Amino acid sequence: MKPLVSVITPAHNAAAFLQAAIDSVRVQTLTSWEMVIVDDGSRDATADIIIRAAETDARIRLFRHPRALGAAAARNRAIKEARGRYIAFLDADDVWYPQKLERQIGFMRQEGVAFSYGTYDLIDESGRVTGRYCPPLRVTYRDLLKTCSIGCLTAVFDTAVFGKRYMPAMRNRQDYVLWLDLLKSTKEARGMAEPLGAYRLHAASLSAGKWRTAYYQWRVYRKVENLNLFSSLYYFFHYAYHGLKKYRFEDCEDA
Repeated sequence: MKPLVSVITPAHNAAAFLQAAIDSVRVQTLTSWEMVIVDDGSRDATADIIIRAAETDARIRLFRHPRALGAAAARNRAIKEARGRYIAFLDADDVWYPQKLERQIGFMRQEGVAFSYGTYDLIDESGRVTGRYCPPLRVTYRDLLKTCSIGCLTAVFDTAVFGKRYMPAMRNRQDYVLWLDLLKSTKEARGMAEPLGAYRLHAASLSAGKWRTAYYQWRVYRKVENLNLFSSLYYFFHYAYHGLKKYRFEDCEDA
């Protein structure tokens, strides 16, 4: 029997946190899932961790790239191999809360939602909660141009509506471009105020990561979405403004 949900997980030298990600999927209260993990040319114990997990749970499937091709290629390989109706994303260093899939898929089915996302906590390398991101509960294409309010670890889309969609071959922001692509095909994405998981922030790379992300954000406007200079500057201003206040701890309210 085909699983209802395919969990897409790229893994490159992810041994430090991968087991926690796998465990967070295995304890899901919705049990009709498969976890499609692509080992993207890892040189640590990543593959060994996946093999051991797959030996005890047939829902976990391993595919391997002999050399690192990047997160977009790894996710795309996993999407290609996916058998579930719903495509969900979980990176190797993030975790889900146990009722994540049950609550989110139930929400999508009850409300007729094709693309959904949700609130998530932020954790440090030790797993300590340091903040919470509360996105707006409705997002359109133009909203998303202003700021990426869809966390990859919470995103789910319905292949019965969109078919399989893939990420562009970019080093950064490839998930964001996929969200934009999906929103060109539907009126809006819908969010959930309930925290669905936790995104792990790596302190050593935060500063460099912000500058790199800003560079790719500009490239998305100009090279991918083909916006003119005025529109690109308009949306980039909003992106910078929202980025300054994005990660803080707050209580999320239904909207």
